[in-house]
Amino acid sequence: MPKRARELGALDVKRLTHPGHGGNVQKPVGGVAGLRLQITPSNAASWVLRTAVGPKTREIGLGPYPEVSLAAARDKARLIREDIRNGIDPIEAKRSAKAQLVISQKRGLTFDEAAARYLPSKSVEFKNAKHAAQWRSTLATYASPAIGPMQVADIVMADILRVLEPIWRTKTETADRVRGRIERVLAWATVAGHRDGDNPARWKGNLDAVLPKPGKVAKVENHGALALTAVSGWYSELLKRDGIAAKALAFQALTAARSGEVRGARWDEIDLDQGIWTVPASRMKARREHRVALSKPALDLLSALPRVDGSPLVFPAARGGPLSDATLSAVMRRMHAEALANGGPGYLDAKSSRPAVPHGLRSTFRDWSAERTTYPREMAEIALAHQVGSEVERAYRRSDMVERRRAMMADWADFLLGKKSGKVVALSRRTGS
Repeated sequence: MPKRARELGALDVKRLTHPGHGGNVQKPVGGVAGLRLQITPSNAASWVLRTAVGPKTREIGLGPYPEVSLAAARDKARLIREDIRNGIDPIEAKRSAKAQLVISQKRGLTFDEAAARYLPSKSVEFKNAKHAAQWRSTLATYASPAIGPMQVADIVMADILRVLEPIWRTKTETADRVRGRIERVLAWATVAGHRDGDNPARWKGNLDAVLPKPGKVAKVENHGALALTAVSGWYSELLKRDGIAAKALAFQALTAARSGEVRGARWDEIDLDQGIWTVPASRMKARREHRVALSKPALDLLSALPRVDGSPLVFPAARGGPLSDATLSAVMRRMHAEALANGGPGYLDAKSSRPAVPHGLRSTFRDWSAERTTYPREMAEIALAHQVGSEVERAYRRSDMVERRRAMMADWADFLLGKKSGKVVALSRRTGS
C-alpha cells in the first residue's frame, strides 16, 4: 500500500521553499492523493496532480500558487480524480475544450464586424464612395442598434423584424434597402462559415409572409419634372445665370444625363470634333459605357467653358473636386423662388405640383420625346441610358444609334431654346388628346 503524505495546512504550504540546488522540486501536500506543490529554483510555485490515467501516469497542472489556494487546489484535484474514475481523460478533455473554444472564436462574429468585413470585399461593386458611405450609414443607423452586437450565427427573423418594423410603414424605401443590405451581409457570413441555415433577412418565402409588400405601404414619388409648357421659359432664365453650377445644369438639360454623370464629366471623355461624350462604365448607373450625342448648343457651351489648370473636370467646384448634387439643386430652387417672387407660378411638376428638380429634367425629356416628336421610343430610352428590350434583344443590338440620336438631341436643344425642329409633332394636328 503506497505511503500517504501528511496533510499540510495553509501555513505549512506557505513555508515550503526550494532547497537551493537542482531543478524543480515537488512537495506532497496531502489531502488528495498525488497533489503536490511544484517549486522552481526561483521559488515560483504551482500545483500539480500526479495520477494514473489508464496505463499512463500523468502530471496535470492545476494553476499557480498562491493565486490558486491550497483548498482550491484540493477541490480541483478531487474533481479530476472523479472524472478519471468515470472514464474521462482530463488532459484530452482540456485539449478538446480548448480546440472548441478556438473554433468558436474563429466562427464567432458580430453583425457589425461582419458588415465591416463585407463592405471592403464588395467595394468594386459600389458606384462611388458616396454609395459605400450610404451602405455604412443605413446599417449603422437602423441595423446596428438592434443587431450590431449580436453574433451573426444567432440572428433570426425576429431580430430582423426588430430592425424593420419600426420603419417599414414610415420609411418604406429606406427599410427595404436596409433589409437587402442585411441580407447580403448575412449571406456573406454564411459563405464565410460564420453562420448556418436560411437567411432570416430574405424577402421571398420569408419576410413577405409577415410584412406588407413595400409597394402596398409606400407610394413612390417621382422626381419633380418641368412641365413641357414651362421648359423654354425656364431654360431661357437659366442661360442668364452665371456660375459653373448653372452651366452644369444647362449641360444636364441639353444631354438628359444624370446629375452625377455631368458633375463627374472629364475633358478626356469629350470629343469636341466628333460631338461625342463617352461616359465610362465606372460612372454609369448600369455599369455600361454610354455615348451621348452632343448638339451644337451643348458643344458651344463646352467650348465657352474655361479650363482649370490641374483639374480634369469639366465642371469643377471652386475649391477643387466635383460639384455636389446639392449645388445643382440649389440653382433650381433659387430659380423657382425667384419666379414665385415675380408673381409667376414657379417651376412645378404638372402632376404632383412639387417644384422641379435636376433629375426631373430626364422625365421632361422623355415626355417631350413621347408627346411632341415622332422619334422611336427605344431611341429616347437609349439616350437616357435605360435598358431596352430583353437580354436577348440587347445581345443582338450592336448599335447604340448614336448618330440617329444626334438629330433627336438637336431637336431637344431647339425645344429648350424655344425653336421649332424637324421631328416635332404640331399640337394642333394631334388627335385623341
